[in-house]
Amino acid sequence: MAEQEAAAEAAPAPTATEVLAAAIAALPGVTAVAIEKGEIVAHAGRDGLVGLMTALRDTAGMQFEQVMDVCGVDWPERADRFDVVYNLLSVSLNQRARVIVTTDAVTPVPSVHGVWPVATWWEREAWDLFGIIFSGQPDLRRILTDYGFEGHPLRKDFPLTGYVEVRYDEDRKSVVYEPVKLVQDFRNFDFLSPWEAMTSLPGDDKAHGGAKP
Repeated sequence: MAEQEAAAEAAPAPTATEVLAAAIAALPGVTAVAIEKGEIVAHAGRDGLVGLMTALRDTAGMQFEQVMDVCGVDWPERADRFDVVYNLLSVSLNQRARVIVTTDAVTPVPSVHGVWPVATWWEREAWDLFGIIFSGQPDLRRILTDYGFEGHPLRKDFPLTGYVEVRYDEDRKSVVYEPVKLVQDFRNFDFLSPWEAMTSLPGDDKAHGGAKP
C-alpha cells in the first residue's frame, strides 16, 4: 500500500491539455482522441456533429468559441475518401483542437454554420475545391472558382492542367472558355549550371597571382 501511494505521489499531474482531451473523449459521438504536437485531435462520426460542436463551444472547461478553419483532405483510395477537418480555438483557455469526420463524394456532412456562422465561408470553400456536401448549408455555392467551373480542383484525381482554359478573345471582346490545348509536351529541365565544370573564369589569373608584373 505504501508503495502504491509513493508511486501515485511520484506520477506527474496531468497537464491542462490532457485534462481537456479526456473531457472531449467522453463526449457523445467522439470515437478517438489523441494529442499530437501539443494539440488535441478528435475523430468523430458525422451524424452527431452539430451536437458535438455545440458541446465543444458551450461546455464549461472547453469553451471553443471560434472555428478557425474547415478544410478537406482527399484520400481517393478509401471508401470515405474525404477527411473534413475542423480547427477550433478556445480563446478563454488558450487551447486548440482538431475535430475530424469522414465522408464520401455523395454523403453530406451536417453544416455547423448554426454553431459558428463564419463556417459558411469554409464550407463553401470545401464544397468548391473538394466537392464535399454540407447538408443544411443555405449558401452552398462556389467561392474560389469561376461561374460554370466543372469539377473540384483539389481532388487528387483532378488533372493538373484542368479541363478548360480561359483567355480574352479580341474579336469577341469577351472572355472565352476553351478545352485545354498544350502547345508542347511536358519537359524535364536541366538546371545544372554550364559554369560548374570550370575551375577558373577569365580574369581569375589576376586574383590568383598570375598577372604579369
